[in-house]
Amino acid sequence: MLNDRSHILLKTLVERYIADGHPVGSKALSQYAGLDVSAATIRNVMADLENLGLIASPHTSAGRIPTAQGYRLFVDHLLTAPGLPQQMNELQHTELPNDNAQHSIAAASQLLSQLTQFAGVVITPKRTENVLKQIEFLPLSEKRVLLILVTADGEVQNRIVQTEHHLSHAALIEAAHFLNSHCAGKTISNLMSLLQGDLGRVKSDLYDLMNAAAHIGSDLSHDHMIIAGEHQLLGLNDFGTDMARMRQLFELFEQKSTLLKLMQLGQNAEGIQIYIGNESGIATLDECSVIAAPYRVNNEIVGTLGVIGPTRMAYDRVIPIVNITAQLLSSALTQSN
Repeated sequence: MLNDRSHILLKTLVERYIADGHPVGSKALSQYAGLDVSAATIRNVMADLENLGLIASPHTSAGRIPTAQGYRLFVDHLLTAPGLPQQMNELQHTELPNDNAQHSIAAASQLLSQLTQFAGVVITPKRTENVLKQIEFLPLSEKRVLLILVTADGEVQNRIVQTEHHLSHAALIEAAHFLNSHCAGKTISNLMSLLQGDLGRVKSDLYDLMNAAAHIGSDLSHDHMIIAGEHQLLGLNDFGTDMARMRQLFELFEQKSTLLKLMQLGQNAEGIQIYIGNESGIATLDECSVIAAPYRVNNEIVGTLGVIGPTRMAYDRVIPIVNITAQLLSSALTQSN
């Protein structure tokens, strides 16, 4: 229930804080807001905004900064949509590689990070029936084997398997030949069924190799997350020298499962989703914002992408970057499909 004057002052405060990162005082608001009001009036409005939980004082300074609730009101009601700057025009005409889905997705995450200087995140499309093309086992050392699995769409997955006993090169070739003869051209579910049937009669070490192959294939059937540019967050003043928080943030990126669930919510939405501070439900992201958008293949939503950065971000610039990148990825994947 804010009046126009309060809206203008809040909008000005948020924009100034985003621009320079310093608490905003009544003198700066008087200078930039363009209102013909006294300094006392501005201080009274700031007090009202603080009582409403929209701004806060970080220390004894007379300046104020936006809270998560202040950012939310700003994004929902006060954000000005500027004319598309030159960078956005250029982005709209960018083409992501369309020769391979994995190349397209990796390029999208890199593009998001490069343009925003934040972490770029892409949830890969879920594929329930991956078709196997080839499986190979290569000896690395006496009890370590490199498993290579290739799918029909060209995706390659590697996994190091620790065996209980030394396996000869001939034994590894035999295991690969067995799997390729039974499973090449078939789906992951065929490989899982084979594990429960014929493979019960093979030697335990070979069974371990084949079991690892089956689980790699099974992993391909679930959503995965590609993150680019996490290191960009290390150079931001917003997190200061709070290394404990940065450590928690990188653990979140490493584990991925919690972040994956948040990003998956975007697959049920038609447009941009914005989570500011604790709206994400993830304590580690209390000082971050997540901006996500769904992307499509043949007009069907198959995944989401977005950026993770501090709450003090230029929403008017980052939102269109995320939106346009989602369109670019949709186009590239539809062409490669």
